[in-house]
Amino acid sequence: MKNNKLKIENRKSKIKGIDHIGIVVKDIMAAMDIYKSSFGMDGGEIEDISSYGVKVAHLFAGDSGIELIEPTDPSTGISRFLKKRGDGFHHISFEVDDIHSLLTILKKRGIKPIDKELRKGSRNTLIAFLDPKSTGGILIELCQHLS
Repeated sequence: MKNNKLKIENRKSKIKGIDHIGIVVKDIMAAMDIYKSSFGMDGGEIEDISSYGVKVAHLFAGDSGIELIEPTDPSTGISRFLKKRGDGFHHISFEVDDIHSLLTILKKRGIKPIDKELRKGSRNTLIAFLDPKSTGGILIELCQHLS
C-alpha cells in the first residue's frame, strides 16, 4: 500500500525533462568556442557564482542544454574533480516542477540528497544534488526554475 501512495505522489511532483548536462572544463572560453563554432550552439553568457567558486555558461541546441563549469577557487569540489579527472561529464540536471515535494518522495525511496538545504543555482533556479551512491553512480541535480 505504501508503494502505491508513492506512485500517486510522484504524479504530482515529476521530472519535466533534462535541463542540462554539466561539463567541467579548465577553460570556459575555449570550451564555449568549440560548442558554438563547431556545433552551432546558442547562448554562452558567463555567470560568475563566487559563492560556489565557479563560472558557468549555458549553451543550447533546441530544447537541450549543456552547462560548462570552470572552477575559480582551488579548494572547491569542482576544482578537485578537474584535477583528478580532467575536463568532462560531471552531472545530469533534471528540471522539476516542485523540488520540495520531489525531494520528500525521493527521501522516502532511499535517495539521499547531498544538500541539506536547497541552493540558489544559475539562471534563477533552486537546485539540490543527489548522492551518487543512491542513484546508481550518477551525480544528479534537481533544478526548479523560479521564473
